[in-house]
Amino acid sequence: MTEFRSPDQELQGFRVRVVVSLLFILACFAVLAGRFYHLQVVRHEYFHTRAEDNRIALLPVVPNRGTIADRNGAVLARNYAAYTLEINPSQVRRLDETIDALAEIIDILPRDRARFRKILEESRNFESVPIRTRLTDEEVARFVAQRYRFPGVEVQARLFRDYPLGPVASHLIGYIGRMNERDQQRVEERGEAANYRGTDHIGKAGLELSYEADLHGTTGFEQVEVNAGGRAVRLLASQTALPGNDLELTLDVELQQVAEHAFGNRRGALVAIDPATGGVLALVSMPTFDPNLFVDGISTKDWQALNESEDLPLLNRAIYSAYPPGSTFKPFMALAGLTTGKRTLEQRVPDPGYFIYGGHRFMDHKARGSVNLHESIVVSSNTYYYSLANDLGIDNIAGFMSQFGFGARTGIDVPGEAEGVLPSPEWKRNRFRKPEQQRWYGGETISVGIGQGYNAYTPLQLANAVATMVNGGRLFRPHLVSHVVYAGSGVRRAVEPRPVRQIELDPRHVEAVRRAMVEVNKTGTGARAFAGAPYAAGGKTGTAQVYSLRGQRYEEGKVAERLRDHSLFIAFAPAEAPTIALAVLVENGGFGSQSAAPIARQVIDYHLLGRKPEQPASEDAEGADVQ
Repeated sequence: MTEFRSPDQELQGFRVRVVVSLLFILACFAVLAGRFYHLQVVRHEYFHTRAEDNRIALLPVVPNRGTIADRNGAVLARNYAAYTLEINPSQVRRLDETIDALAEIIDILPRDRARFRKILEESRNFESVPIRTRLTDEEVARFVAQRYRFPGVEVQARLFRDYPLGPVASHLIGYIGRMNERDQQRVEERGEAANYRGTDHIGKAGLELSYEADLHGTTGFEQVEVNAGGRAVRLLASQTALPGNDLELTLDVELQQVAEHAFGNRRGALVAIDPATGGVLALVSMPTFDPNLFVDGISTKDWQALNESEDLPLLNRAIYSAYPPGSTFKPFMALAGLTTGKRTLEQRVPDPGYFIYGGHRFMDHKARGSVNLHESIVVSSNTYYYSLANDLGIDNIAGFMSQFGFGARTGIDVPGEAEGVLPSPEWKRNRFRKPEQQRWYGGETISVGIGQGYNAYTPLQLANAVATMVNGGRLFRPHLVSHVVYAGSGVRRAVEPRPVRQIELDPRHVEAVRRAMVEVNKTGTGARAFAGAPYAAGGKTGTAQVYSLRGQRYEEGKVAERLRDHSLFIAFAPAEAPTIALAVLVENGGFGSQSAAPIARQVIDYHLLGRKPEQPASEDAEGADVQ
């Protein structure tokens, strides 16, 4: 029998359900209202900022990098604008397919793909990575016509660094390259991360590295309104980027070119300095390289060719490689003898062609009976300096030579300088571990006296020492930059000559050594190279042994080329008031008069006479003296 509920009960149940539903609806609206209040009132500022960030983009404006020019205004590093095809990897789903499709309308070579991958893997996270640089107008037009097919790919106008003289002076100018994680870390450590927003390149070597703070400039910005697709709609505000400062150098690039040409295919280094200021007139390291290869990221093939070459073209021999000075050390030894009173100008020293110490015979290449200080330099007597070294002692030698900067960094304004080795008992104790190796032996002092033994100095140190001697004892910090020119104002800040010290020298002693060095180029070991010169120049040849012959006679033609002696020459000119002091080293070039002296002659000829040689300096050894 069916039980029927009363109408009053049905109505009561309906009313309960209605009330519950209303309460539920009201609760939902209350939650929505609370959420609305939270979003619109409590977190209003936060979401307003987020919305503005989505609507407004702050885009960095990369500054124009400063230029580098020589003392006469010849531009060595500059900028130019060109179009680049760039891919934003985060916006491209199928990267390889996209590159293949792009290659159908624009030439993309295997090296472009390899460089793209290298930058993508090794560099910091860029907004976009170039797949092709320096597009032609025709290539830009072809891409723009089909741009709709390539989301995440853009053509950008970029500034590129250019080294118009290519390999000339590349070791001192250096180069820029794409920033990597290590570069970014260094920038952040210096607190300059904001100023490098949007910057893809940074100085990697040479002046480009050491003067990065001046050359880079100040990054600007553009505040633009963007649409939902991320494209700029209108410019809201901007701050102009400030270009980097320009550098004016002490370098004479034409003198640099003459010096590099003089080396021909030989390896070596040359440094020429103005004795009055310490300004570097030429700084050569041969062979050289083209810095333009590094700007966009060097290819694997080019890198291997440079890095694996036995000639080491990336090595800056002028400031990093240290060599025994050989007989070019003798003028400084002579000055030490006069200064300490161990020798006088007229004192004659027996020269039988050898010097005996501790039962060992130190040989000379010729017996002369006896020589005084002037003759010892002119004819390059080893015996005279064996005797002098013994009389001075190693402590006096090291103490005197340290004043000229031997065995210490000069402080030149390019990175990578080596200290060299000024031998002393203290140096030997620090250098070796075993007690028997730490002991200093008297026979080692004898070898030091003729620029052999542990002696090892950079061509820069040797040139700076010559400049210091001929200017009367003022030791300068060599420098390549003469002025920093501020962008916009054009104000030129001079890099003032900075004397490190004044060495107390008797002018009569200095003049005596200078006269002997002038005679070297008239009747001595440098006479052949300077025959017919319409000016007087001082010089000293030197030969540095590469490896020991163990008592056998040295015959150049029977020795492997890379085991032959190094050829050295130091010089200054004109003799009466020197405006240039230089040091030349030719690796495995043989006697100093054979290879190094002719190079010095060509460089001085140009400096004083403006004469440019047609051929590299002669390698002819006929008639050359052994020192």
